[in-house]
Amino acid sequence: MPALDLSATAVDLTVQLVDIESVSKNEQAIADAVEEALSPYEHLSVSRHGNTVVARTDLGRGERVVIAGHLDTVPVNANLPARREQRPDGDLLHGLGTCDMKGGDAVILRLAATIPEPNRDVTYILYEAEEIDAEFNGLNLLSQSHPELMEADFAILMEPSNAEVEAGCQGTLRVEVRATGERAHSARSWKGVNAIHAATPILERLCDYEPRKPVIDGLEYHEGLNAVFIRGGVAGNVLPDECVVEVNHRFAPDRSEAEAQQFVRDFFEGYDVTVTDSAPGALPGLDLPAAKAFIDAVGREVNPKFGWTDVARFTSLGIPAVNFGPGDPMLAHKQEEFVPVEHIERCERQLRDWLS
Repeated sequence: MPALDLSATAVDLTVQLVDIESVSKNEQAIADAVEEALSPYEHLSVSRHGNTVVARTDLGRGERVVIAGHLDTVPVNANLPARREQRPDGDLLHGLGTCDMKGGDAVILRLAATIPEPNRDVTYILYEAEEIDAEFNGLNLLSQSHPELMEADFAILMEPSNAEVEAGCQGTLRVEVRATGERAHSARSWKGVNAIHAATPILERLCDYEPRKPVIDGLEYHEGLNAVFIRGGVAGNVLPDECVVEVNHRFAPDRSEAEAQQFVRDFFEGYDVTVTDSAPGALPGLDLPAAKAFIDAVGREVNPKFGWTDVARFTSLGIPAVNFGPGDPMLAHKQEEFVPVEHIERCERQLRDWLS
């Protein structure tokens, strides 16, 4: 496999990264390439943790920032290798991971290699297994094994955000809401209780739900409560004795996980509610000096982040964090995934100006 060329443009480097297939739990090749490419730079201290690579400056600056991106992708879907499409309104890079998030990774590598004396100390983290269960997530594992490597005054996660700043993120919660009944032969249905029918009020409550829209640091978040799966049934001639509605709640970052769980339990009062998955939100922290300086430097509009991202991991450590990366998040995981070349160039330019 050819070595990564960190002297190439961020756009060309994106192509190099995309062409290293790195589906979750198969990141060894790309982590090897990243570690090999960064290790020769004397201004960086490089360490490897599984398939997560950390590179740090240690110049004694008064402030430290983390710039992070994940190396893995969702499974290949006939969308490799990368290809460039020339267009009058701006070129596009197509291919798996161009948007989520090899374009952001390329910017990180370029900054790490070409800014030997940034005006604040920087920790660059390129990590594994973001696209799968949290137990494998490289940032999660690093926060447990080497939390000192994540210490900072501010963090930037280069998730696709249309090259705009998206602050904080909403939390996510999944629950199973269970309706019960009594089995009976469908020819004598009056002898039993149909659990699927008994689940009707669950769906009615969801249809009547009015989302909360709190304003935090001047940003309006928009909560959601939606059925995402439903299961029930025994046989074609049997009344089911159980029906389970799986519900996803996206909650604004001014609520804790415990508060969100209590809200859902109260909302479905009278039903058995089981929490199956939960992750906290992240407050935007735009009133903090490090965040203000970054927003002023990039001069972009700030939007709330409705989906969950790893910025929440930094918030749990008391570190304000934002999402800022090339690509449209709506294209993440799609077969036709692409990133505008201009987004990559703009993100690199603005971060370079901020760090110089």
